[in-house]
Amino acid sequence: MCGLAGFYQPGGFAKDSAGQVVRKMAGGLLHRGPDDAGSWVDGDAGIAIGHQRLAVLELSAAGHQPMSSASGRFVLAFNGEIYNHLLLREELQKSGYSPDWRGHSDTETLLAAFECWDVKTALQKSVGMFAIALWDRKERVLTLARDRIGEKPLYYGWQDGKVFFGSELRALRAHPGCRLKIDRNVLAMYFNRGYIEAPHSIYENIYKLVPGTFLRIDALNDGVPERVQNYWSLSEVVDRAASQPFAGDDQAAISELRSILQEAVALQAVADVPVGAFLSGGIDSTTVVALMQAQSSRRVRSFTIGFEEEEYNEAPHARAVAQHLGTDHTDLQVTAREAMDIIPTLPQIYDEPFGDSSAIPTILVSRLAKRHVTVSLSGDSGDELFGGYRRYQRVAEIWRTVNRVPKLARRPLSLTLSALSRLRRHSDPGRKAQQFSVFLSAQSREVCYHRYLQQRQNIRELVYGTTRQVSHPNAELPSSFNGGFFESMMFADTLSYLPDDLLTKVDRAAMSVSLETRIPMLDHRVVEFAWQLPMHFKIRQGEGKWLLKQVLRKYVPDEMIDRPKMGFGVPVGRWLRGPLRDWAESLLSADKLRAQGYLNPAIVHKEWQHHLKGDGLAADRIWQILMFQAWLAEFGDTA
Repeated sequence: MCGLAGFYQPGGFAKDSAGQVVRKMAGGLLHRGPDDAGSWVDGDAGIAIGHQRLAVLELSAAGHQPMSSASGRFVLAFNGEIYNHLLLREELQKSGYSPDWRGHSDTETLLAAFECWDVKTALQKSVGMFAIALWDRKERVLTLARDRIGEKPLYYGWQDGKVFFGSELRALRAHPGCRLKIDRNVLAMYFNRGYIEAPHSIYENIYKLVPGTFLRIDALNDGVPERVQNYWSLSEVVDRAASQPFAGDDQAAISELRSILQEAVALQAVADVPVGAFLSGGIDSTTVVALMQAQSSRRVRSFTIGFEEEEYNEAPHARAVAQHLGTDHTDLQVTAREAMDIIPTLPQIYDEPFGDSSAIPTILVSRLAKRHVTVSLSGDSGDELFGGYRRYQRVAEIWRTVNRVPKLARRPLSLTLSALSRLRRHSDPGRKAQQFSVFLSAQSREVCYHRYLQQRQNIRELVYGTTRQVSHPNAELPSSFNGGFFESMMFADTLSYLPDDLLTKVDRAAMSVSLETRIPMLDHRVVEFAWQLPMHFKIRQGEGKWLLKQVLRKYVPDEMIDRPKMGFGVPVGRWLRGPLRDWAESLLSADKLRAQGYLNPAIVHKEWQHHLKGDGLAADRIWQILMFQAWLAEFGDTA
């Protein structure tokens, strides 16, 4: 895992000063790659690329970046891993391209692929997670690319004829010519979901590259990027799956999924440094660790954290799973104080407003793992791929209830329930009436799901200066999609919640301690097979992740599988009413809010009072406000 940064100024620039700037940009990413640093500058072409390296494959200087291709045509800065790079080397040789390999790094393999094939083909042949900045010295074209699902981040933007790019926003902030202004419409999006969806970032005219795409920036276009192009599309995967669904029986499905997962885990367990795995004891992480241990001649290192609060403590169950699988297990009991000590570091770690409080335990388990390994496998994405979220069934039931109401009666009933809820706004019936009134006005099942995920209804009142509702393009279904409601919800989550919340959470948490994380279930072949499966392989008799559980039953007893899902969180609501109250109230002070000019103090005060009175729904909303306020104090505008 690494960090990359750079800028492109087609008119050219002074090489020496540009070198200093790009090294400063990359230097801000030291946590992503503390083992080596490099830069490459062409003053005449106006391109500067910087890199911070975390050495995982090819630990010698043969893995140094930015790296030039064998012919010298291409220069690459690369963050991530190409798991099938040795197979790509074999394919390159069969194609008649056989350079004099300098080492065994996947970076060198990727450069050879770009020399032999075009960029799109090379990306399509690559199995892995990555963010890429590729400079073509012959054509004078900069290409930025991101992996299929969005495990690795990549930001970019342009101002005054310059293009800036980097693994995190801090790299762009380090360029003296990059002015950053908070986008109030995107801020409203953040308060809608608790995270910021690609292609948006918190700043105006700065974007996240959408997963599965690449972007060409050509000097002939005066540095204005061309259209973002797909090299992989989940919509196309869904279309192919609909025309070619899996037709086997239960045993065939179990065997096929097991085989694909075994290969993904085997590829991702390869490194020149120690490798371990996170183990919460849930279905996803237990499956990954079980497959990993079954294919290893050594005891796999596994890691879990536990909490004093029993309702959040999965450590005993994870310990039992580890003992059954025979891993070399480490768990750490974390006190509330130790967990709360993470909170002041969150703005620096996430570098953008991020409202998911499960970032705290993710950082803690990453710190634990880093004491022993450099790479850790993770079990994320099982819920999105195999229908594991309980909310899928809850929203389906809500939509069935909505459909029992005649269409002509829905709007009047919605207005009536909304009015009644205002009369009893603090009561449980009042809240339920308000929630159902929102669903009644939904025009489609997809809108119903979107509204279920919304954190609040008063965003325009909360955020000053919001001029429009930022759309959520990733949550829209492809026009050819003809699947059911569960498929539509899983599709939306895979394009939005998974990359922009879950994968962002894991990447920044792990990278804050220079730990590489790998997610076998996000091998695109696993994703594509999951979409070929009819829904009864995923949700059966109200049980989510049915097929994944059948694979796991080959390794652990039923009692380790058939247990309530606990989740991965911390009691921030309780902390905010107790030991964190002074910290919170200082960030939420009306005078401070008025001086900043972003949030309506009256709305914030109202939500804080609801939280203090024990309103369970207010905790997440207040946490999002606090995370924005803490981030704003650290960064904010630079324009």
